[in-house]
Amino acid sequence: MRKVREIAGYALGSLMFVLLIPMLMWLASGRPDLCDVPVWRMVVAIVLAVLGLSLSVWSIVYMRHKGDGNPMDAFGHEVAPRTKHLMTEGPYRLSRNPMLTGSFVYYAGMCLCLWIWQALLVFVAFIVIMLLQVRSEEKRLRKDFGEEYEAYCRRTGRFWP
Repeated sequence: MRKVREIAGYALGSLMFVLLIPMLMWLASGRPDLCDVPVWRMVVAIVLAVLGLSLSVWSIVYMRHKGDGNPMDAFGHEVAPRTKHLMTEGPYRLSRNPMLTGSFVYYAGMCLCLWIWQALLVFVAFIVIMLLQVRSEEKRLRKDFGEEYEAYCRRTGRFWP
């Protein structure tokens, strides 16, 4: 059962973060033809998307191997097994939430590609929801890891180094 929940957590996260949010941006933007995007914007958008997704994937793999768990904890509800160890190295040395930082970079690329305020509105809504999620998660981490987490917070930014 644990393995099924873990696979479901990764699948749900992948669908939501990699496909659903960009699709919402595209739909909210009036479904523009992506073939009409200027080359320079498409190149920069692709670079941002690759960098953002790479950081997110690195964070997930690191969390799975070093934290002995995974990131799917939604507003205090365990979607898949939570991490057992506080991670402060690897991508977590750069940010306390490198998966979200990667997502933000990825969505910035999507906004650049779409180049319309409606896509930016979806991005801002995502940021607000994730800020609420992060605050909920931080409460749990303070409870689970105490002073070790507090010290980590003092030396590492929430999203940016």
